[in-house]
Amino acid sequence: MGLPLYTAEERQRRDSTIWTLVQGVLAPIQFLVFLVSLGLVLRFLLTGQGWLDATVSVVVKTLLLYTIMVTGCVWEKVVFGRYLFAPAFYWEDVFSMLVLTLHTAYLAALFTGALDAQGLMYLALAAYATYVINATQFLLKLRAARLDQSAPRLIVPQPTTRRMVR
Repeated sequence: MGLPLYTAEERQRRDSTIWTLVQGVLAPIQFLVFLVSLGLVLRFLLTGQGWLDATVSVVVKTLLLYTIMVTGCVWEKVVFGRYLFAPAFYWEDVFSMLVLTLHTAYLAALFTGALDAQGLMYLALAAYATYVINATQFLLKLRAARLDQSAPRLIVPQPTTRRMVR
């Protein structure tokens, strides 16, 4: 078994900050918006109908992503003392940068007209694929934290030095 995800102090900070609750509320909301948006994007790609609905849904999803990323950075600062790339969440944060990049590229392409409607929707699907991978990373990390918290702690006696008396 590896190192625990949180030290005792980090766990206490995690459990006492409002930012943990904020993340716990925003994550499922973002996921529900993602599911609706995914359906609207696929509907547009399959039927050619509902471009505005699909576009608005991707913009809303992206704004929620920005919100959860900013509040997540604050959470990470409170718990680990740094806004991003704390060792416990390093790879999740690295992949989050790709998720943000693709969602931001969607907004840039939308507002500059760099892609047509179909191109925008394919870019949204690419952004969504990375989001699913990233969400899975965080769910696995949450599971690991729960398993770590419920694991029995072994108390290992510290070696003592004994002086030999002659």
